[in-house]
Amino acid sequence: MIAPTLATDRLSIEPMALAHWEEYAAAWADPRMTEFIGGEPRIRNISWGKMLQGIGLWSLFGYGYWSFVERESGKFVGNGGLAQFERGIPELEGYPEAGWAFAPDAWGKGYATEALAAILGWADAAKLGEIRCIIDPGNAASHNVATKLGFEKFSESHDVMGELFIYRRAPV
Repeated sequence: MIAPTLATDRLSIEPMALAHWEEYAAAWADPRMTEFIGGEPRIRNISWGKMLQGIGLWSLFGYGYWSFVERESGKFVGNGGLAQFERGIPELEGYPEAGWAFAPDAWGKGYATEALAAILGWADAAKLGEIRCIIDPGNAASHNVATKLGFEKFSESHDVMGELFIYRRAPV
């Protein structure tokens, strides 16, 4: 399965593709983008594997990751979607996990809320059920996005991947 294209007022939420590769790799090499997502900038070969992972999820689960592209400029501004990453966190097992990341130049524009609202609307229409996500305790921006989208913190993890807050969102 290939990801459907979704549209918001300002974003095109597109299947991840080679056309996005260079901007994707540059974004993930920026330490500001990875501060709360693994903590280390990604080298190209790690980014390549992660991009392929986001694409490959679609054939396994019927959901996966998208590229977020500004409709007006055509510029890649981030990526995210729904996943099953086998992280070893029991609270995530059996649930689609929402995730999002934006290049620093796209921060503060409301893109995360806009993109994930469209993705969650798609997930609700597809009857995927409860969605969960994990957020680093220091990432105030993502905590705000999750709350706006109807996620509620219900647990914490303190071992496998470090300190994380775990959120869930019931289907609408």
